[in-house]
Amino acid sequence: MRILVIDGQGGGIGKALIGALRAKLGSQAEITALGTNAAATSSMLKAGADMGATGENAVVVCAPKADVILGSVGILAADAMLGEISPAMARAVADSPAEKVLIPLNRCGVHVVGTEKISLQQSLAGAVEAVVQINGPKS
Repeated sequence: MRILVIDGQGGGIGKALIGALRAKLGSQAEITALGTNAAATSSMLKAGADMGATGENAVVVCAPKADVILGSVGILAADAMLGEISPAMARAVADSPAEKVLIPLNRCGVHVVGTEKISLQQSLAGAVEAVVQINGPKS
């Protein structure tokens, strides 16, 4: 399973997702960290990603090849994350055939109505569990 984790700014959400995915899946998955900036990529690599890349072209090239893409809901919105998500990045994520597992953060410039109010930690745990379910049971 090829998993992309996309994050920007300091990479804290991506770092937490990757750490939890590694704890749950071990080496069953190939995890690629895609940062909108070098600090985010570095943070996610330190959390245990197998490889990482930075910037728009990395997202455009890797998104179509992924099985699962994780990140905040802002990765689907052009100019989200204080402008770090370019239109090409948002389009690449949206157009990818990968399953998308999104964290509903309302601070990305996108407000998801109808989602229950849970903590960020609960959202991250739910995202990891969704990936485990997508990955399916292992014998």
